[in-house]
Amino acid sequence: MLVFQSATIEVPEPSSGYREGIVGQPIAINPLLSGTNDADRDLAELIFSDILDLAESYKTSPDGQTWNILLKTDLRWSDGKPLTSDDVIFTIDTIQNSESRSPLFLTWQGVVINRISEREVEFTLRTPYAFFLDNLRDLKIIPRHIFGTIPPENFRLSNFNLEPVGSGPYTFDSFEKRKDGFITDYHLITNDYFSGAAPFIKNFDIKFYGTSAELLDAFNTKKIDGFGGLNPKNIGDLKLSHAILEKTIPRYYSIFINKNTKSGLSDKDVITAINYSINKKQIVDEVFDGKAMIINGPILPVIGGYDQATDPGNTVDLQKANEILDQKKWLRNETTGIREKKIGKQMESLSFSIIVPQIPFLTDTIGKIQEMLSVIGVKLNPVFLNPTDVINEVVKTRNYEMIIFGNVLRNNPDIFSFWHSSERFYPGLNLALYDNKKVDALLESIRTNSDETKRNEELFQLQKMIIQDQPAIFLYSPTYLYVGPKNLGGFEEKTIATPSDRFESVNLWYLETTRVFK
Repeated sequence: MLVFQSATIEVPEPSSGYREGIVGQPIAINPLLSGTNDADRDLAELIFSDILDLAESYKTSPDGQTWNILLKTDLRWSDGKPLTSDDVIFTIDTIQNSESRSPLFLTWQGVVINRISEREVEFTLRTPYAFFLDNLRDLKIIPRHIFGTIPPENFRLSNFNLEPVGSGPYTFDSFEKRKDGFITDYHLITNDYFSGAAPFIKNFDIKFYGTSAELLDAFNTKKIDGFGGLNPKNIGDLKLSHAILEKTIPRYYSIFINKNTKSGLSDKDVITAINYSINKKQIVDEVFDGKAMIINGPILPVIGGYDQATDPGNTVDLQKANEILDQKKWLRNETTGIREKKIGKQMESLSFSIIVPQIPFLTDTIGKIQEMLSVIGVKLNPVFLNPTDVINEVVKTRNYEMIIFGNVLRNNPDIFSFWHSSERFYPGLNLALYDNKKVDALLESIRTNSDETKRNEELFQLQKMIIQDQPAIFLYSPTYLYVGPKNLGGFEEKTIATPSDRFESVNLWYLETTRVFK
């Protein structure tokens, strides 16, 4: 036996199936339409390939404005039809057509695509973009022979959004739904025409649930094998043998400050005092059981361009916070305990409303920050709203004093949309309405600078300026937790851009192994 062990190695072996649980419902399993619907994004990751997965090679011009993609030979859609450069061009044309209402519309503005041959396309950018490769990495191609005859404005009505034809590791087989229309099961099988390594798991089933509690119960009753997005507080509720796998997602949550609303919010000393009073480690430990990373600036430590020397850390000093407010004549009201100050003819207090999406970890976070700020005489008044209402009604109007919200980055330090002054109003994502012309210039240069060393120097300056200006109170970056069986192999614990990217190497997942001779 020992001789056999030393002469062989363990390798993955094909297995019959896997069942993934997801909260939500598929609406349009189409990578051009999926937007923020996690169920659609998850299925699109399993069914469609991005252009770099389909590429044999790519090259770029010295100035970074021209990119050529050469596709692999004999690419096929899951229905056996050829996949060519015409599909790539159709995909870009569809995104750029405003009638399709694609969430990718803004990302692909100013990009011209030309057909070089059946296998090659050329992208020409209006101006160089240092992170264009990430745009390509996110670009999933859709079939022209399926959608080419459908008017873009009718894309969302097509049956192919629930029965898609793709080029990814898996392809649609069937789905089941209740009488009320709720889709309960979605069955995928391996795509015989997948251009990558064939998946070890032959059947991949998605089971849908209405709530996180139902999802957890499904795992505990062996109805599913795994699921993502586990709340750290529910780790103790897992009853079956399991593995918890961790991935880092480049996202962070902050309290964004609208300094135009109250004098206290435009006073940097007040924000400094608030920062001294917030114990981020306590929040991370109590809200996430330690499964989150403390964040003190706009660039995450897991992303290139992060400068540790610029990171101020999280110093908790209540005495210092009180001293700052006393020195600036923000004095406690003897009746309410809330600090106040006469500004002009008006008496203003350090009492601020804050918009809070009704997401458990955010409501828990604000509850703790409320207690911390009360110690220094600052009152926080939470306004809890449905997350959809926050996006559709509050973020659009910028009608808030403070808001706790998340910035989702990619695996690069392009933070233009979050901090450039041109993004202050909807649909921009500059939630702090931050306006600093020097920062604007750095953000613009970082986008076009292909010299990584020079770009990092600019990023270091950028971080320093934003941290000094204090347009937001940076809090944390939660760890993405995936629950699966202990025998699940091939699941890489690494940084991913979005939760759906947990499936980016799903063809390498395996449940069984065998031994073969070396």
